[in-house]
Amino acid sequence: MPFARIDLARGKSAEYRRTIGEVVYDAMLDALNVPKDDRFQVINEHEPENFFIDPSYLGISRTGDCVVIQLTLNAGRGVEQKRSFFKAVADGLHERLGLRREDVFISLVEVAKENWSFGNGEAQYAT
Repeated sequence: MPFARIDLARGKSAEYRRTIGEVVYDAMLDALNVPKDDRFQVINEHEPENFFIDPSYLGISRTGDCVVIQLTLNAGRGVEQKRSFFKAVADGLHERLGLRREDVFISLVEVAKENWSFGNGEAQYAT
């Protein structure tokens, strides 16, 4: 059950934002093997003065079009799955939106399964 938070500078169209969500979801299905229909995403736009992205950290040249994707997911996926996910998202956003691969920032936050409640005040995955 990944939960995606997607942040970007204000000014992109609804279709652009929707496409980002689709690319992230498709990559989750293909690279991370999440179940179909397991799509929980929040997309936030920020005024440029409230959206600080270092333009050159680790020698990667970023622009104001940088998209930040944070995925909270169950722990347990291997490094190769994560690499495949990162690449699928960067490639998909480049192909579908023309977004520079350098402008795709992704962070994974792994949690234990019992840390989720999908509703009703219950921990559905707790055993």
